[in-house]
Amino acid sequence: MNTRLMKTLDAVLGRLAVSLFANPVKRSMSDKLNTILIIRPGGIGDAVLLIPVIRALKEKYPAAKITVLAERRNNAAFALCADVDCVLCYDRSFDLLTAIRANYDVVIDTEQWHRLSAVMARLTRAPMLIGYATNERSRMFDWRIPYSHDDYESESFFNLAAPLDVLSRQVAERFLEIPEAAIANASKMLIDLDSTGFVAVFPGASIAERRWGGDRFRHVAVLLSTLGIQVVVVGGNEDREQGEVIVAGGVGLNLAGRTSLVETAAVIDKSVLLVSGDSGVLHIAVGLGKPTVSLFGPGRARKWAPRGRRHSVINKELPCSPCTTYGTTPSCPDNIQCMQEITVDEVFNAITMQLTSSGALGSLCCKRDWIEVATAG
Repeated sequence: MNTRLMKTLDAVLGRLAVSLFANPVKRSMSDKLNTILIIRPGGIGDAVLLIPVIRALKEKYPAAKITVLAERRNNAAFALCADVDCVLCYDRSFDLLTAIRANYDVVIDTEQWHRLSAVMARLTRAPMLIGYATNERSRMFDWRIPYSHDDYESESFFNLAAPLDVLSRQVAERFLEIPEAAIANASKMLIDLDSTGFVAVFPGASIAERRWGGDRFRHVAVLLSTLGIQVVVVGGNEDREQGEVIVAGGVGLNLAGRTSLVETAAVIDKSVLLVSGDSGVLHIAVGLGKPTVSLFGPGRARKWAPRGRRHSVINKELPCSPCTTYGTTPSCPDNIQCMQEITVDEVFNAITMQLTSSGALGSLCCKRDWIEVATAG
């Protein structure tokens, strides 16, 4: 279903639906959990940053079967987590009915604002319902959790697990797992690439305001080529044209539109670094423990930007930025200056600094020199 239509339906039908329910009776947590339903509509980024919590839940309750009710646009992200036993789709009628009719010991609704997912949680009749108290949706839950835009999103998800005695913790540097078949397919796609290593580039975004532009990424690719570093563009069909612009002239490989989500993860895992805007693909790189350079403007960097020295975040921090709230970005009257003011040199310098810090730049140059000498010999 169209995302904008779903938001409109939620604003109208969601408000009406929550008003039809009485407040649930709060019950104490069971000593043993056998079945857990986690509701996660939305994009890929939310799904990826939820995975550390899923892994923590499985560690705490190893016998519990964990089902995720996702959407078609983000359900593939859960293939990167072996602790998920079943994935159903919120926007498939049969799957939705299956989820509602099943018996769960606890239902956790991880949606931050919209109301219909909270209604679905309530319809399961689970004895323990957990969700964010951000608006009238809170009346659907017996455990109502505060939500802050100042918390990193993975930390916000851990807050939902607190009633189950799963406390916030330091997230592992690598928390995603790639299926073997995806690794094999990625290797085949990269077989003709120069073996000296590459930088992965994702030029896309879920909304146009977060896109930096194919021409700018192209200039970065050309600068990297002067160091002997190729780029590999990843993304969906909608990014294929920009990918061709970026790699024109033989500076890299365009895989946009040619890989599934898990294959995209496998490609990123073989890279030395990912450069991307504020996107779900960015969070996949974080979950794989790869260094990143990310470009933020409309989005909330405090909530979504990667943390730590292995991640460079470029954010001009204009007075009007960030402007996105609960996934909604208003039209920009100023030509998206927060993204326009990010320069090619800033991005290139951030990449080279990250590669130098990790030791990858020296390694890449050594490999390139060795190959050139061997070829000349």
